[in-house]
Amino acid sequence: MHEIICPHCGKAFKIDEAGYADILKQVRDSDFDKQLHERLELAAQDKRNAVELAQAQAASRLQAAAAAKDAEIQQLKASLDAGEVARKLAVSEALGAIEKERDALASELERARQEKRAAAELAQAKHASELERGAAAKDAEIQSLKAKLDAIEVAQRLAVTQAVSVVEKERDELRSGLGRAELEKQLAEKSLKDKYETQIKDRDDAIERLKDLKARLSTKMVGETLEQHCETEFNRIRAMAFPRAYFEKDNDARSGSKGDYVFRDADDAGTEIVSIMFEMKNESDRTATKNRNEDFLKELDKDRTEKGCEYAVLVSLLEPDSELYNTGIVDVFHRYPKMYVVRPQFFLPIITLLRNAAMNSLKYKSELALFKAQNIDVTNFENELETFKNAFAKNYDLASRRFQTAIEEIDKSIDHLQKTKEALLGTDRNLRLANDKAQDVTIKKLTRGNPTMAAKFADLKKDAPPDAG
Repeated sequence: MHEIICPHCGKAFKIDEAGYADILKQVRDSDFDKQLHERLELAAQDKRNAVELAQAQAASRLQAAAAAKDAEIQQLKASLDAGEVARKLAVSEALGAIEKERDALASELERARQEKRAAAELAQAKHASELERGAAAKDAEIQSLKAKLDAIEVAQRLAVTQAVSVVEKERDELRSGLGRAELEKQLAEKSLKDKYETQIKDRDDAIERLKDLKARLSTKMVGETLEQHCETEFNRIRAMAFPRAYFEKDNDARSGSKGDYVFRDADDAGTEIVSIMFEMKNESDRTATKNRNEDFLKELDKDRTEKGCEYAVLVSLLEPDSELYNTGIVDVFHRYPKMYVVRPQFFLPIITLLRNAAMNSLKYKSELALFKAQNIDVTNFENELETFKNAFAKNYDLASRRFQTAIEEIDKSIDHLQKTKEALLGTDRNLRLANDKAQDVTIKKLTRGNPTMAAKFADLKKDAPPDAG
């Protein structure tokens, strides 16, 4: 039993455990509901403050990063504009020098043409004057010769009469000598015929021996014979015509194929003038599938590209009856770039032609190399700029991903707080229902079915003064 004092009248009354527990629960539920509402309000306010703070911090970081990025971009644009202006200035200066030199050469050429025309006109005038003087002199000489001719004709008639008798005498002597000469001629013809028949027989025997040798030689040996011929011809004039040239067999077969010879020539400074890949093909190099010059061009172009040569030349004895290839040097640019087909006798001329043509462009190659060297700083700057841009983009991407991760974590926290709020709201509903049930509790309901408690509460009510609560 518990003793309870009424707050209004100050009287004490006793109540059993069940009644006391119900009254205590009613008091506690009311206080708990008030505290629960206060804590829910505080939790909601803390959540709002945390979200606003995170959003403010994220916006501040983004604004700072964007400002820094804009400043860097403006600085890089300024640097690029300065580099572009410098490059254009260098190009315009180089072009100005070249155009000035071209104009000077054109002016000199025009002066030379004018001088040539003036000299030709002067020579024509002198020649006309000399012709006129010569014509007058020849007319006088003709008159003199006519007079002499008349005198000579008289003397000739006399001399002819004397000569006829002498000629008749010589004719008779010649007739007798002609018989002897005819006999000697027949003997000489027979001797020459025998001599030439012997030479023809020797030549036919030599041809047969060469045919037999050619039939017995393998394809590789015949090809090497043409290669040795070309190598010998080149070495014969190497010291005089190509003192700094490289002409050796191509022994690099790492790509699966190789040409026969590689020719490279350079100037005193070591700058390459021209490079040629050579392939030699004899008649015995023909196979069932490759028996024309065109069948070997594709592989030759591949070898030229892999070995870094500028030109490719096929020295060939294939298709001996072709009028196209027998005319000399044949360019096949329509099939493969910078490629020629030549007969062996044009081996040295094609080298000379290509080298001389390349010499004309060597000056421009040197100027281009100088221009590239002058612009290497711009290239390096552009490379460094690109590296910086890539690194900046990488760091920005990393920061962006981390910022996104932080936002996702904040969203997860918000979801977690929302779930907590929903759980607390569910608790609030249950507490409200419990409070409603507690508020519905009365003394009448508590004592219903309990006569003892009903009698005690009735006694308390009787003893209570009229103004007691």
